[in-house]
Amino acid sequence: MAYFREKFKSVFRVRDTPHRIALAFSLGVFMGISPFLGLRYIGGFFIAWLFKLNKLVAMVGVSVNNPWTIVPISTFCTWCGAKMLGVKKILPEVDWGSLTLTRILSKFSDLDKLYESLQELWPLISSFFVGSLIVGAFATVGSYFIIKILIVRYRKV
Repeated sequence: MAYFREKFKSVFRVRDTPHRIALAFSLGVFMGISPFLGLRYIGGFFIAWLFKLNKLVAMVGVSVNNPWTIVPISTFCTWCGAKMLGVKKILPEVDWGSLTLTRILSKFSDLDKLYESLQELWPLISSFFVGSLIVGAFATVGSYFIIKILIVRYRKV
């Protein structure tokens, strides 16, 4: 946690306007919460590059969703998405006693089984996707104003 705390504090020392710093951070937060697992840091870097914002600040924003926070954030996003989509049952029934790696891999052996698995998981996938975009949008707006206020206060001291 000390590592993340130090990186977060480094945001306040960046030589740029509070608006641009807060914008880079908040866009990073959006990418950190986005449903695009595995592409979050690449997306945050690309967005910062595209808008000519500080890439390091955007990476700190992406890091808001880290190994310690990914489970609660993703769970909350999935819950919000399920509420918005009206999904009552997110996960299919699982026979945990007969679950083996061989059975899991067999689901990927042909397209029919893969399609069937995706249909069973579709309520979970769609809830996560929609919820992540909605929560990410709110977190982006909120983090922009919070970081901007904090930077202005920090620079007055």
